[in-house]
Amino acid sequence: MNVVIIDDDQLVALSLQTILEACDDIQVSATGDSGADAISLYEEYNPDVLLMDIRMENINGLEASEAIMTTHPDARILLLTTFSDDEYIIKALSLGAKGYILKQNFESIAPAVKAVFNGQTVFGEEIIDRLPSLLGHSHTANTSVEPSPFAGVQYELSSKEMNIIQLVADGLNNREIAESLFLSEGTVRNYISSILDKLQLRDRTQLACFFYKHLN
Repeated sequence: MNVVIIDDDQLVALSLQTILEACDDIQVSATGDSGADAISLYEEYNPDVLLMDIRMENINGLEASEAIMTTHPDARILLLTTFSDDEYIIKALSLGAKGYILKQNFESIAPAVKAVFNGQTVFGEEIIDRLPSLLGHSHTANTSVEPSPFAGVQYELSSKEMNIIQLVADGLNNREIAESLFLSEGTVRNYISSILDKLQLRDRTQLACFFYKHLN
């Protein structure tokens, strides 16, 4: 697995590199210290996972994520922060980031990178506990967060589709969902594609958010 690390604290970047390269299946191809580095290094290395700090000067991690996903909508970006600001969490979700975890939880970083690589959406425990209230939160007029991508969505879901959505929200990948529901992986993929189309959603991240806001 090819990973690029972006953090404006070089000591943190080196620490993250040491943690990840202790895993036999992870190679850190490059490190950078700015959002501009993230954009250029993504183009150069096309990493399997981009591990990036949010709070950086000039171009921050969210802005860099948005720029990257404009041209690479399938990019797997795992965002790191020392803060769990509500605005950052909502913005990361709306962009389609594959994960958002707190930087100080070093022991969870390598497993989170692997989970994102395997197609899962990852949030730290502190974030998961707050998702239901955040997604139902009514932001004030001076908040720059984008409106919910689920506004105005009309939906009719079968019990099987409801089960699959809940399992996606729980962080299971297609193989695990298939085993849980006694289906083939191909059938699960078809179900998820159909659900995304029916709900006018972009990816599994938005589907998980949909569950927490509308179905939980």
